Amino acid sequence: MSKNKYTVGGLFSGVGGIELGFENNGFEILWANEYDKESCKTYRSNFSHKLIEEDIHTIKGESLPAVDIITAGFPCQAFSVAGYRDGFKDPRGNLFFEIMRLVDELQEKPKVLFLENVKNFYTHDGGNTYKVVHRTLESFGYSVFTEILNTADYTDIPQNRERTFIICFKDEVDWTLNDKSECSWQFDNLFPPPKSDQRLHIRDILEKKKVDKRFYYGKSAYMYEELKKHMKSRDTVYQWRRKYVRENKSGMCPTLTANMGTGGHNVPLIIDDWGFRKLTPRECFRFQGYDDLYKLPEDVATSHLYKQVGNSVTVPLIERLAKRVKIALDSKYGKKKYQTGKVGIIEKPVNKTGLELFIDCLKRLKKLFLKFFKIKV
Repeated sequence: MSKNKYTVGGLFSGVGGIELGFENNGFEILWANEYDKESCKTYRSNFSHKLIEEDIHTIKGESLPAVDIITAGFPCQAFSVAGYRDGFKDPRGNLFFEIMRLVDELQEKPKVLFLENVKNFYTHDGGNTYKVVHRTLESFGYSVFTEILNTADYTDIPQNRERTFIICFKDEVDWTLNDKSECSWQFDNLFPPPKSDQRLHIRDILEKKKVDKRFYYGKSAYMYEELKKHMKSRDTVYQWRRKYVRENKSGMCPTLTANMGTGGHNVPLIIDDWGFRKLTPRECFRFQGYDDLYKLPEDVATSHLYKQVGNSVTVPLIERLAKRVKIALDSKYGKKKYQTGKVGIIEKPVNKTGLELFIDCLKRLKKLFLKFFKIKV
């Protein structure tokens, strides 16, 4: 464990999935921000640190305690064509630029920015969205690491959920040109993490007893005949897609969505001993890696709980990434030195062979070439 207690501030925190993943790795959450009233109820039921229940546009960075890491699972929006610098003056008030405004206003720039978004973020608006984000982050002096990671590949949770992660380190935009004391050198060897070779069965997550009757579809349900016709296996999670049943043939839970509890779209369905039913909110939270100690408030409607978990992150995946962020920070700001590699993390010095050093050199040359190419185009 690090002797440094790194601090975290959360933006667009939802119900705290990112914060929980960092907290479980020894980080201290100083504050978080969420505007949705129902999400705030769930958040407050599970955390005791400061929650700023305001629209991000009204928050002033000067009033926030400085933190080592800013996290944000921000919404995906189109950007002003005028360019990333003019975007700060865009009257549409794009939310990414609000994050960067706060970064700029804080008493000290965070050492790390940890951003999460949907899978299609990279190609959103013809690639312009990501291009603007990347350039803006670099203009603030941050190195930028981006990967699309699937929950099913990198944790033991059987949910097919692909998300874009952008992780950045302060004052390291030119890390490939500097010495290996930079966090980015360490993180480059750790991200993405190795894929998981273990996976829970969906039956490990589902309730073993009969659930409340409101979750079952009886013969009076308008789509009952369709469910009866197409739902045969107990080893997968189906989806009701407005007019038809979709089977997830991989034997996993399909991506949980924010609208799955608002009517007849993307509703996750299973068969149990008592009939056809949709997943309960608790089961959905389990499919996001929350344990049963995580509280679901009784005064929050079921529809809101579905929305909250559909907008959340998979906690075990955040835990794996937070662990790697900590190792990278320790390599520069702490006392430990780490051996790192795609197959694991070992806390001891590294003595590389000549071939390994040569391969490292080729990797750095490749990064320099790509960086030069991007600048030219």
